[in-house]
Amino acid sequence: MGESKKDALRVNFDRKLKVEFHGTRVTSDAGLLAYRELDEILGLTTMIESELTDSRTGKNTRHGLLALLRQSVYSRLAGYDDTNDAERMSVDPAMRQVVGGRAKERTAASTSLMGRFETEILTQPKNMELLKNLSGQWVDKVRQRKPLKQIILDMDSSVSPTYGNQEGTAYNGYFQCTCYHPLFCFNQYGDMEQASLRNGIVHSADDWQSVLEPIIARYRTSDILRFFRGDAGFADPEIYRFLESEDYSYAIRLIGNNILQGHITHLLTRPVGRPPKKPIVKYHSFRYRAASWSIDRRVVAKIEWHAGELFPRVGFIVTNLRWKHSNVVKFYNKRGTAEQWIKEGKYALNWTRLSCHDFVDNQVRLQLFALAYNLGNFLRRLALPKRVKEWSLRTLRVKLIKIGAKVVKHARYVTFQMAEVLVSKRLFEEILERIHQLKPAGIGYG
Repeated sequence: MGESKKDALRVNFDRKLKVEFHGTRVTSDAGLLAYRELDEILGLTTMIESELTDSRTGKNTRHGLLALLRQSVYSRLAGYDDTNDAERMSVDPAMRQVVGGRAKERTAASTSLMGRFETEILTQPKNMELLKNLSGQWVDKVRQRKPLKQIILDMDSSVSPTYGNQEGTAYNGYFQCTCYHPLFCFNQYGDMEQASLRNGIVHSADDWQSVLEPIIARYRTSDILRFFRGDAGFADPEIYRFLESEDYSYAIRLIGNNILQGHITHLLTRPVGRPPKKPIVKYHSFRYRAASWSIDRRVVAKIEWHAGELFPRVGFIVTNLRWKHSNVVKFYNKRGTAEQWIKEGKYALNWTRLSCHDFVDNQVRLQLFALAYNLGNFLRRLALPKRVKEWSLRTLRVKLIKIGAKVVKHARYVTFQMAEVLVSKRLFEEILERIHQLKPAGIGYG
């Protein structure tokens, strides 16, 4: 299956050239083997194998749920974000090897089977709950290998444009499109702690509890420093109270108003003289209590005077940190990295492709994209040598995952003869060595 049954193709510019297709003996995704090795060492995809509920009977169970979950995650990681690609990927030798089980000797799952897995099996309430929590459990697995001294949580919402009559879609005036409005929470390493799909019309902080509370619970017994950052959409007294009760330090942007402006009036007078090339930056902090707050809280203000601008740029941050003003602002500004991780998910994995009609089906798709993103990010931050440490997920897909290889089968071995173009043998070997260093002491693999 997957082999060409026709004669070789010819090209006019050089009649000595022939073009042949060998679908089951050649792959363009050999780099997935490195990710599968990381998966094996950390024990990621096997975590919920025994807990997933399987409603299938008879011949429909030829592919196990673990194999189907791997196929869903690895397909998205390699850039095949639609189950329509499953028919072609079912015969790809790299996909068959990483999926395992029956796929290694036969084929991986077909489009129809993958569709039923994602829209019928994973949408069952118990399976959905397991899937939503799996990203956080993966992060905990990594934490066991790389202990933390502190946790910094960045929460942000995003937009997933829709183009059909999909359940839960709505026009969002802020994004000026018809969309879903998912909510994400990352840690300081770019790992996605939790994600949730929401209707397009909801506020940025809507249903924050269902995302944030499970994360807080996972870290509650850890003896580490805890921090939270959020933009003005999360300036909610309920969030402040919750974070304070859980001993989290936070920095959340506030939208300015006349009362806040009144506290910095003495800093709003334009500096005398010719403005310098660099902005003039001033800081101030004060106690403030909004009408909806039960207590006073510290607010840090940053005032920037830029050359050629008549009025200053002013920003306010509510915080319970006791650091000096400039350090609070610097800490908050690093929240922007969460926006970069969201962009990586969009451009490297295309996780905005939520094209099913039913809302619950699209919720499953988002969770599968989140798992693919985390697997990609784990390899980037745990296994890349220093000289390629800054590679983005998109670069990794182009240079590492998309390694072409010829597959040769012998009685005892399967050999991937990989192209050494963008990734050398030495670099691939270093990546595997770093993955193997994550292996728990005393555990071996055959």
